[in-house]
Amino acid sequence: MSQQIDQAERKSQVAKQRREQPAARASKAEKARADVLAELRPGQSVELLKDLHILTSEGRLNQDSRRKLKQVYHLFQFIEKLLLELPEGGANATLADHGAGKSYLGFIIYDLFFRERGAGHVYGIETRPELVERSRELASRLGFSRMSFLNVSAAQARTSPDLPERIDLVTALHACDTATDDAIAFGLAKNARFMALVPCCQAEVAANLRMGKALALSRTPLAELWRHPLHTREMGSQLTNVLRCLYLEAQGYQVTVTELVGWEHSMKNELIIARHTGQRKASAAERMKELLAQFGLESLGASRFPLPA
Repeated sequence: MSQQIDQAERKSQVAKQRREQPAARASKAEKARADVLAELRPGQSVELLKDLHILTSEGRLNQDSRRKLKQVYHLFQFIEKLLLELPEGGANATLADHGAGKSYLGFIIYDLFFRERGAGHVYGIETRPELVERSRELASRLGFSRMSFLNVSAAQARTSPDLPERIDLVTALHACDTATDDAIAFGLAKNARFMALVPCCQAEVAANLRMGKALALSRTPLAELWRHPLHTREMGSQLTNVLRCLYLEAQGYQVTVTELVGWEHSMKNELIIARHTGQRKASAAERMKELLAQFGLESLGASRFPLPA
């Protein structure tokens, strides 16, 4: 008899657990959604983040997406402040995103800043046609009518009839190697009021340092700074960004260099912010020329850092 009672109790407990499981799963899912929403900005489009594959179809964030979103949010904080400095708080601002890729940055800037303002325009510049087409389709589906995507190089973008004569803000997030220099050249051609640049994979200067390494070692002990391959890469990266900052100052910009996010989120973490003042610094131009000469990089002067005669 007692055995029958025990079996009945066990069945009752199993039935109770089965009844409670859906509620527990629903509660857990609800908490997960709340945790994700807490990381998003007020009013941000969840559907956009799903389409960008930053959120999963269930609305979850994986670790890689969380890291990517953190970088974009941090850059947006800097960009938002710059846009707000423009007339009417940036209501009619134009922004060009170079090396746009899948346009994570451009879409999120539009969603958080431009969407509710009813004016202004975001231009994504990308050389891969499949990514441009995908971005156009997504913008159309979401009703982001003041976004345009151009399948052109940075050089072609300077003279493209699809872009206005002046761009207020030029940005490039992790534009590889010389793509950052191309974005700077575009910004200068478009008289950009601001530039916000996060360089990546600065290989060109490192390659030039490597070619002249033997001669440099015989000429100056400073060449020990890039004798080993790892140091060559790091020195090339550092020197590239120093030259870019001097070049921008020589072209009439005030330059600030800071970290984008913590180093645990990205090794490519340097953010260069340039504000146009119109005051060209002759001392910056001279120091840039001296650095190019000191490191045997004179050939880059004309191609990457041309100065007006």
